[in-house]
Amino acid sequence: MSWLYIALLAVAVVLVAGAEWPRLGERFGADSRRSRQRARRKASLRVVHDDEADEFAASVERDLANLPTIDDRERRNS
Repeated sequence: MSWLYIALLAVAVVLVAGAEWPRLGERFGADSRRSRQRARRKASLRVVHDDEADEFAASVERDLANLPTIDDRERRNS
């Protein structure tokens, strides 16, 4: 194999990689990783239906009541 054939083969590989880069970027790029992670997070979410709405509202109120708060006196002293 002469150096000409090796150079032509290298040019062909570069051309194919350049032509396929957008498709490879979608599959292996940083954006694809974020979209896969987002899809995984979204898969664990669920819709709260009307029959569960009261229970959900009560749990939100309980969570809000359990949050730590700062009194006005503490805020002025800080």
